[in-house]
Amino acid sequence: MAPELPAVGTRLNHAGSLGTVRYAGAVDGTQGLWLGVEWDDPNRGKHDGVKDGKRYFTCLVPNSGSFIRPSAAISYGVSFLSALTAKYIETPHGGALSEKIVLGSSGGAIEVEAVGLNKIRSKQARLERLREVSLDNENVSRGDAPGEIQRTCPGVRGLDLSRNLIPSWYIIAEITSELTDLRSLRLNQNRLLPLKALRPDSTAFHKLEELQLSATLSTWSEFQALLPYMPALRIAELGYNRLRVLSGDSSSRPRYSAPALQEVNLDGNELSSFVDVREAVSNFEALQRLILTSNHFSQVHPPPLAPEGDVTAETSSAAQPSPLAGLKHLALAFNGLASWRDIDTLPRWCPELESLSLAGNPLVDDPSQASYARAYTIAKIPSLKVLDGAAISPRERTDCELLYLSHIGKQSFTSDEEKRAAHPQWEVLSSKHGVADVPAAVVTSDTLSSRLISIRTYHCSTVPPQSLAADELATYLDRRKAELTLRVLSSISVRTLRLKLMKSFKIPKAQHAAVRLWMVMPDGHFVELDEEYAGRDLAYWGVDEDTQFVLVDN
Repeated sequence: MAPELPAVGTRLNHAGSLGTVRYAGAVDGTQGLWLGVEWDDPNRGKHDGVKDGKRYFTCLVPNSGSFIRPSAAISYGVSFLSALTAKYIETPHGGALSEKIVLGSSGGAIEVEAVGLNKIRSKQARLERLREVSLDNENVSRGDAPGEIQRTCPGVRGLDLSRNLIPSWYIIAEITSELTDLRSLRLNQNRLLPLKALRPDSTAFHKLEELQLSATLSTWSEFQALLPYMPALRIAELGYNRLRVLSGDSSSRPRYSAPALQEVNLDGNELSSFVDVREAVSNFEALQRLILTSNHFSQVHPPPLAPEGDVTAETSSAAQPSPLAGLKHLALAFNGLASWRDIDTLPRWCPELESLSLAGNPLVDDPSQASYARAYTIAKIPSLKVLDGAAISPRERTDCELLYLSHIGKQSFTSDEEKRAAHPQWEVLSSKHGVADVPAAVVTSDTLSSRLISIRTYHCSTVPPQSLAADELATYLDRRKAELTLRVLSSISVRTLRLKLMKSFKIPKAQHAAVRLWMVMPDGHFVELDEEYAGRDLAYWGVDEDTQFVLVDN
């Protein structure tokens, strides 16, 4: 008797690899039956559904498919409560007061004695008290009998169902409709059929405030279709979904408002147009934080203008301003921005911008511009309070603006119009600092130039000694594996300097928390600039020309 084949769209787990059945049946030139599977991990695939010139199925990601035989080794998942019980309830191990357990991260090498595990299991077994539930990678594929989930765990507020076998949004809705106080839902690394419609009175997502859909290959129009059922949504994450355009994806579909949506995270996609992003989020009136890290932005085009004489367009623009106009936080790190014109354009898009991340762009990574990239960015965006995670003090802002004015003063222009076009903040800053009609020589006086100092930093992997004699110090520093000279403002904070050095030495972000910084005193002592005083500026520490630092990464 032939085995019963799963329906197309069924999710499966085969030897730890998750996939979706795209075809079930015979394959020409072979015996027996096959399953055509699109794997969540494209590296697991061998083709995109074509064998010997015949197409059997298609894949969302090229070459992520393959054929496998139906077998008992394939898992098609378990119900929500089965997974919940298996993870959060464990049978007591007799009456022993202590047990031997193996630490999971030790590879079986470390065994410790744990006391009171039965008591802990007993508390975990009270499923009705659970508030946060993580069933990440637990093979959940379906709900349970109506009412069972609500009776078992009614108090769940946060639910992680990432990397499971749930095939569609309808199954998600069946589960969440019984979790009436659910506020946070994480569905990363799933593959879900789009939601077309729910009953108007459905409460499946009515209290949901945070939704994570990263690495699900969800489209922007599929996300838009969810919004009518999520009136309380504040945070949405759609990272790593291979999104290239947003507004074009949903131009022919209804556009829904999201009155509470404050943060949209589009990290790790393939977006390249600010105009496209602006159009896509134009119905998010409460938007304050936009994450566009690691996309394909190579420039920031100026905002589109209403056609001259188009009263309707102007009136509409005045009545419904772009949500980017109210944006407070923007992340553009690790894109391809390489021109200062892009930074000049940002205040036109985001006049209330308070926090910006630009690390990883050619503009700020270019060694020839590294010494003044932060200063010029601060001067060009007057509303900015935080840049690349480091706060901007009033004194630093003043120094940066004066430095930028001195830069403008060294250039030649045929007219004020030409100068204004090249430096949109020129007039505002000149008026602010009282140098509107002052020659460049005055702006670049000793008072200003003295604020730029050269420092030398050595990067090593071991903590420096407490102190060294002069000859020993020279030898010690000569042996360090890397040296960097930077020109910085004495008004920047220690925290800002440390961030700049970590970026310059290309220290991975995951290691930043362990990085420590020492200043070399004239008498050969090493003084650690720890986090307690990281907010103080370099002038507070007496940093001057050619001060030496040691950055330790271990």
